[in-house]
Amino acid sequence: MADSFLSTLRLPVVAAPMFLVSGPELVTAACAAGVVGSFPTQNCRTAADLDTWMGSITDALRAAAATEGRVAPWAANVITHSSNARLADDLRLVAEYQPQIVITALGSPKPVMDIVKGYGGTVIADVVNLRLARKAAAAGVDGMACVSAGAGGHTGHLSPFAFTSAVRELFDGLIIIGGGISDGHGVAGAVTAGADLVYMGTRFLAAAESMAVDGYKQMVVDHGPDDLVISSAITGTPASWLKPSLVACGLDPDNLIPPTGAKNYTAGAESMKRWKDVWAAGQGLQPIHAIEPVRTIVERIEEEYVAALRRSSRMITTAPR
Repeated sequence: MADSFLSTLRLPVVAAPMFLVSGPELVTAACAAGVVGSFPTQNCRTAADLDTWMGSITDALRAAAATEGRVAPWAANVITHSSNARLADDLRLVAEYQPQIVITALGSPKPVMDIVKGYGGTVIADVVNLRLARKAAAAGVDGMACVSAGAGGHTGHLSPFAFTSAVRELFDGLIIIGGGISDGHGVAGAVTAGADLVYMGTRFLAAAESMAVDGYKQMVVDHGPDDLVISSAITGTPASWLKPSLVACGLDPDNLIPPTGAKNYTAGAESMKRWKDVWAAGQGLQPIHAIEPVRTIVERIEEEYVAALRRSSRMITTAPR
């Protein structure tokens, strides 16, 4: 079943795929700590690099399972937009390494369906609105990652709670909700509201195992949600950026001009250059106070999650009937 992996998780959390941030070390650390680890295939410049990454993740998790017992599954995030000239290579490697979860983004999930379903994997489609959610449901996906307001990188506009409620009305598969959720209290709230899993990207930006450069990690530690701006000026699609990184690149956060021409989501040098020094983050910055290992982050989220569930339980048992 598509949701069979849920029982393997320590927490209902996905360490969300982040462009130029999520790599093999972050993925394997997340899975070993008990949450889903994921990365965008676009973080690899070439198919050969992707082959190496997928092989190292597979080997590391096999070794971790042998020493620690059960580990959480990993996910590959594949751009299915027509601008991804490497899609055929990405799909060939997905078929070879068979990640239990494949997350599609910026395009129809149809190109991955036969391959992933063929080996018994789970297909999750990134969606940012109800129109895309309906299309994903019609395509037969197992789940949806509902990118909501407050998310980092390419962000959504709907409230996480409103999005969950609306998608649940039209879809009975897995719902992953993301957008500004960065502690265990938020995870408990999302699950109570109807989500099965929570996307957490920003919370893992400053992880010791992330590929973010030290200056990026420290900026995440030092700043909060008031230090963000949403703009389409960098990539042509609305995204949430850290204002200090824009200023450091000579850009005025109050006067950003969107680019002209067609959108392009490829992993070429120009795409990576745009993101290299202009840094994205979501509204879940506030709880991040230090650069820490993934395991420490997950342990703290678990403590908060359990505390939140206990509080909810007390409120239910003391409510008037």
